Amino acid sequence: MRIVEMPLAVQTSRRIVSLDALRGFNFIWILGGDGAVLALAQMAKGKGDVVEAVGAALGAQMTHVAWEGFRFYDLIFPLFIFIMGVAIALSVPRLVEREGLAGAHFRVLRRALILYVLGLVYYGGISGHWSDIRWLGVLQRIALCYLFGSLLFLHIRWRGLLAALVALLVGYWALMSFVPVPGIGVGSFGPDANLANWIDAHYLPGRLWDKTRDPEGLLSTLPAIATCLIGVLAGLLLKNEDIAPSRKSLWLIGAGIAMIAAGYLWSLQFPIVKAIWTSSFVLVAGGWSAILLGAMYQLVDVWGFARWATAFVWIGANAILLYFINGIAGFEPMARRLVGGDFAGLLDRVVTPGTGRLATHLAGMTLVVVLAGFLYRRKIFLRV
Repeated sequence: MRIVEMPLAVQTSRRIVSLDALRGFNFIWILGGDGAVLALAQMAKGKGDVVEAVGAALGAQMTHVAWEGFRFYDLIFPLFIFIMGVAIALSVPRLVEREGLAGAHFRVLRRALILYVLGLVYYGGISGHWSDIRWLGVLQRIALCYLFGSLLFLHIRWRGLLAALVALLVGYWALMSFVPVPGIGVGSFGPDANLANWIDAHYLPGRLWDKTRDPEGLLSTLPAIATCLIGVLAGLLLKNEDIAPSRKSLWLIGAGIAMIAAGYLWSLQFPIVKAIWTSSFVLVAGGWSAILLGAMYQLVDVWGFARWATAFVWIGANAILLYFINGIAGFEPMARRLVGGDFAGLLDRVVTPGTGRLATHLAGMTLVVVLAGFLYRRKIFLRV
């Protein structure tokens, strides 16, 4: 892991700006945007039926579904893995050109290992007992998806990648649908009553996030790799110089709509469940990811409307670093030192309950943008 200064010419000429913008848009919800919307929902209470209903609807989208279903907040993690897949298609070929195939393999393995170790540190490292270590988590899943997505990209063409994607989705569905779970039977997808949860409960060492199961478990990593491959295929589309830029946007949006429709159709038998990353969930999340990328690419890279996304670009260029800082120190706790305590309570009394919470999250996001902008202007980026 290292902090590097990247020359401006490389930064501007080699990056698809919309990809950084989309990554930043994705991460702003993790870094305080979700709390700001939840605060607005709290402020909307008692302000009339329509305003309260709108606030409640928006607030609900900032929480995960209890088990089955899909909300905006369920998109954040798969969207990042999708974006990472796009980045693989754009960056790994340059890595091969610069360091050769063997060198590219070494860099991929090293980056995956560092991301995995960062994940261990993020969840407490080895500060406690061996049984308290969270061996699989968000950063660890990112590491595994990056590793296998990159290795597949290095060795097979787009038709092979598409075949691997289908095999992962169909294979996972077959395992979950037809392999009997001891004491449960076949075809069960409920919490603690499905094959993925059973494997984690019996074979995943260390601490499980949900006590008896883990949303980033062993078996569910397979369809997560499929999410990465959807991004890789989207990246190959963006690289294709034989397709006009506006048509690339249309292809992404059209493919996204088709994936969403297929996902909801599949969910009639294989429900949409983020906690076990079902194949239907992969398609719905991948569909929305493709639509967002297509829209962002059209706005920023094709039409040139980039100024509005400046803060998103700053955040997206250092997303992992900001995520790690937020997990270790927390931007919201830092913001509470500025606008928390009695000041937040005063805002709640003078304006309406929830105003202090909103001010805290807005202050936290301001700290994120200021730090991200400083790092970006100084050309300082975390590279692993």
